[in-house]
Formats: sequence, C-alpha cells, structure tokens
Amino acid sequence: MQAFLAWIEARIPMMRVANMHAIQYPAPRNMNFWYVFGFLATIVLVNQIVTGIWLTMNFNPTAEGAFASVEYIMREIDYGWIIRYMHSTGASAFFIVVYMHMFRGMIYGSYQKPRELLWIFGMLIYLALMAEAFMGYVLPWGQMSYWGAQVIVSLFSAIPVIGPDLVQWIQGDYVISGATLNRFFALHVIALPLVIVILVFLHIIALHEVGSNNPDGVAIKHKKGSLSEDEKTKFEIHEYYTSKYDIADDVVPFFPHIVLKDLVAFCIFLAAFTYIMFFAPEMGGKFLEHPNFEIANPLKTPAHIFPVWYFTPFYAILKAVPDKLFGVIAMFGAIIFLFLLPWFDRGTVKSWRYRSGLHKLNLLVFAGVFIFLGYLGGTPQENWKITASQILTVMYFGFFILLFIYSKNETTKPVPARIPK
Repeated sequence: MQAFLAWIEARIPMMRVANMHAIQYPAPRNMNFWYVFGFLATIVLVNQIVTGIWLTMNFNPTAEGAFASVEYIMREIDYGWIIRYMHSTGASAFFIVVYMHMFRGMIYGSYQKPRELLWIFGMLIYLALMAEAFMGYVLPWGQMSYWGAQVIVSLFSAIPVIGPDLVQWIQGDYVISGATLNRFFALHVIALPLVIVILVFLHIIALHEVGSNNPDGVAIKHKKGSLSEDEKTKFEIHEYYTSKYDIADDVVPFFPHIVLKDLVAFCIFLAAFTYIMFFAPEMGGKFLEHPNFEIANPLKTPAHIFPVWYFTPFYAILKAVPDKLFGVIAMFGAIIFLFLLPWFDRGTVKSWRYRSGLHKLNLLVFAGVFIFLGYLGGTPQENWKITASQILTVMYFGFFILLFIYSKNETTKPVPARIPK
C-alpha cells in the first residue's frame, strides 16, 4: 500500500497539497469561535450539493409537474421528506453561517491589505449564492415562488432601453412560465453550483497565499531572517512554508488543533440543524413560507409578497425608494458597497480590539440596521415601516461614508507586534 501511495504521490502530489492546505497549514493559535463559520459554510455547501442531486432524481422542472413532484418526494419517496427538509433548512443555514462569516471579517478587518482579493472572492460567492438561492426558491412552483419570481424579474424592466427585452430574455417567455422554470432549474442545478465551487476554491487559495487573519489582526508570517534560530525550531511546518516564510510559535498546525475546534462547533451546529429539520422546518413561515404550500396560480395574488428572509434587508432598501429605477440602483448599490469595503476603510489597524470606540459603535449600528431592515422587508408594508426603511437605508450607506471619513485619522490603541500569549 505504501508503494502504491508513493506511486500516486509521484504523479499527483495529493499528500503534499493536503499537508500544504489542510493538515499542516499554519493557523493562528488565538482563533476563537468566530472562525468556525467558514468551515460550517463548507459543510453546508456539501449538504446542499448532495441533497440537491437526490432531489433532482425525482423533480419535474415543468409548470405542470414541479409542484406535484415536490409533493411526490415528500409523500411517496422513502425518506424523501428528510432530503427535502435537509435541503430547505440548509439553504437558510447557509446564509446564517455566511452572514456570520462576513461579520467576523468586518470586526477583525479581514478585508484589509493584503486580503482585498480574498474579500472580493468571498463577496462573489455571496452574490452567486443569492442567485442560486433565488433560482431554487422558484423551483417548488408554489404561490410565493411564482409571485416572488414575478417581482424580482420585473425589477430588470426598470433598466432604461434594454429593460423590457432583458426581462423577456430572462423569462424565456412573455410571462413567468414553464420556460422560466426550466431555465432556472438548469442554472440552479448545473451552472451556479459550478461557479460557487470554483469561487470557493479560489477563495481558499487566496486565503492560504496571504495567510489567515486572527482576532488581534497581526501578521503571523514574518519576512525571512526576521526570527531567531530558537524561534525557527519551535515549530516544524511543511517545507513549502519553511521555504517561503519564517514561522513563529504564534501558529499551530490546522490538524488537529483547529480541526478539533471546528468539530465542536459542528456538533453544536448539527444539533440545532437537526432540531429545526425535524421539529420546525418551516420556522414559522420564515424558512418555508405558508403560501408556497399552494400551487402557483397566476390569477390569485397573495395578500403580501415578500422574499425569503435572507433577501429581505435588500428588499426593504428597494421598497424604501419610491422610484422603481432608483430603488433598483439603491438595492444593487447596497451590495456593491460591500464589495468596496476594503477601500472605504482607510485605517491601518485591522481588529476592532484596537480601534476607536466610534468604529465599534459604527459597526454595531450597521449590524443592527441590517437586521432591522430584514424585519421591515419581511413583513407587510405600513406607513411607519416605509419611513423606517428610508431612515435605515440612509444609515446603511452612512456606515460606509462615515467609515471612509474617520478611518484615515482614527485614534487607535497600540497593536502588539506578535499575537499575545
């Protein structure tokens, strides 16, 4: 067996790559619970791919058969209901861990130099995930699926000149129909998962090239020759890293130290995930909306139309602007501003542990604004909610503008040269 593995290794360096990017990857020893969400996102991605493959075996991507095929999976296929609920619960779980992962990057400055490209890849994953979730949301062909697609696709009609033609091209028909469902199925099952997997790969490669950030925001990879001989011998690491960097004793190998922490987090996550899947898969209509248990009917409009919870903050921003075109611009602008976060923050200190009280307050207010926008976008519209959405939309964009203003000359605490022991 050893000879066989050596033969493979000589032709495809699987163990060398595994050591380099997983087993012996040097991770900061002060990583806390905020750093488990990237691992959990990977687990949920695998869950979505595997359960999605099983669901496609019995799904009929037509206007006549989609809703009935979902009911068939739920009622007739052995354990089909478990697979369906694993997939639907996994969709919401994916966004929960991704939002937590993004917030961790914001509080510890993981988007700052030299990790700008790492942040961009992460935001591209987020954008592709939103498109993937929207396409999958339409597939059950329930009432909210149909009318949600009607609302979201119609937004593109606000684009001057090409808008109406673009909507018709997206729909594949003059209205939302079986043609729309069929092409959304193709994108959801093949195109977008492939894009997401490629982006995740690039995200990991970019991470391992510049190294992982840590709660103190200090570098763990020092220039060659900067460490003493005693420091060099304290930690043995894969030859790739010892040839490229001097590795100090402020890092530990990814396996088993970080893996064990991730496994503890995974057990807690699995307990919560299975509880929701078995006892509350609808989550009060947040994960699976009640109107979606009715087959799509173009002649019957639901009393209230709003997207699933992970889109509602941006939907609230859209509804806050009276003009349709400017509403669409504001909604997409909210996402673009997240892309540009590394350039809005002109500070040199990464972690909020050493940044000013103004920055901490600004970031916490932004998180509260995002959550409250989600509430406003996922509940029936009222006059006070429209006013609140407008105020919170201004506060959302104000976070970035204020960050750009104060970060250049921000008063910060002294940052340690190495990770504190």
